[in-house]
Amino acid sequence: MKTFRLLPLIVVIGASLTLPVRAQSLVVLFESARGFDASYQSAKLQYDATLARADQAKALLLPTVGLWLGSSATSLDNTLVLPPQSSKLSYNTQSATVSASQPLYRPANWASYEQGLTLIQLAQAQLTAADQDLIVRVSQAYFDVLAAQDNLTFLQAQKTAVAEQLASAKRNFEVGTSTITDTREAQARYDLVIAQEIAAANDLSVKKITLDQLVGKTDVQPNSLAQPLTLPALLPPDVHSWVQQTESGHPIIEQARIALEVAQLETQKAQAGHKPTLDLTAGYNLTQNNGTASIASDYRTNAATVGLSFNLPLFAGFSIQNRVKETLALEDKARNDLEGARRAVALGTRTAFLGVLSGQGQVNALEAAEISSQSALDANKLGYQVGVRINIDVLNSQSQLFDTKARLAKARYDVLLGGLKLRQANGTLKAEDLQSVNALLAN
Repeated sequence: MKTFRLLPLIVVIGASLTLPVRAQSLVVLFESARGFDASYQSAKLQYDATLARADQAKALLLPTVGLWLGSSATSLDNTLVLPPQSSKLSYNTQSATVSASQPLYRPANWASYEQGLTLIQLAQAQLTAADQDLIVRVSQAYFDVLAAQDNLTFLQAQKTAVAEQLASAKRNFEVGTSTITDTREAQARYDLVIAQEIAAANDLSVKKITLDQLVGKTDVQPNSLAQPLTLPALLPPDVHSWVQQTESGHPIIEQARIALEVAQLETQKAQAGHKPTLDLTAGYNLTQNNGTASIASDYRTNAATVGLSFNLPLFAGFSIQNRVKETLALEDKARNDLEGARRAVALGTRTAFLGVLSGQGQVNALEAAEISSQSALDANKLGYQVGVRINIDVLNSQSQLFDTKARLAKARYDVLLGGLKLRQANGTLKAEDLQSVNALLAN
């Protein structure tokens, strides 16, 4: 009976082991990486910590309340020399105090509170940058695996073609229609392809491990590009439009802009060192005495106080003036950092835009080269059969064709990845942008 109960489970496990690994889309793997990648999780936790830090700054504007409790025991021993006389007295004291303070005018505290609110925006910009970086890293690893797979596939096809050419050369040599040179050339090319195939297989394994580690899964199989493939056009088609978009919330520019605001608020805090402060204070004290040195009976004291605490700095050894000079210099530094960030982002956007245009041109050229290489291979095969071409011509044509195929596949991946990097460069990259790339993949 136990055997029959285990039989269905064994059948299910065996069936699952024999099923092919289902390919996974780019969007699915990106969502998996969001919950696994250590760098992204670190940025997310930094964002949470910044939110808590902003709430800490709010505490500077809120009242503070404290409770103090105390208890003491006193023992007195009085001795008179003349006439001899002594007395002993002991008593206890218990005291409780509740105190509260509410800032009424503290410019430095308001500046700190505004800094806390500003730092939330900074953390959001940092989290956005981390999200964009994760999109590019996952896409890069995804296409690296596909490119490595294509390269291995083309080398295996080339190995098959060279093996056929080697067999043909051997047959022709045996019947005396070709020399031993053709056979040796074909054998040398076959050995070279074998070595290239081993290197390509190792490269594919490394690329797969990298992708698996990034998304937190094992044996990930990316979807290949759908065929025939038409790469999307680059819109808008002019670089100036892409550069203009950088001013509307680019994470790097946003971080530099917020850093300038924080520096300006720091200057306000430093200047507040010259200004007075005013606090509202209140307290209530309860003291219970079981006698004192002068009063033998028990008594209790209740005291309530309300007041204003005013403080005006007069002189602090020029520390406030020098602090103001320091913050003003740091404010100018932050302003120049902002301008530098804008220039760097504009340059990066132009570079990425030209890279996509160049990649599209390479794809068009390689597509034409693939057709030409195929025609050249067919012509060389026909020429070899009729005796006007030698074996090395056919082998070279085969190598050229498969090399062109591999470069074309890599160029297509580079264009798709370049489009994402362009959006990252101008700060508009979002997770939704992966949908358009995902639509080009085979299901």
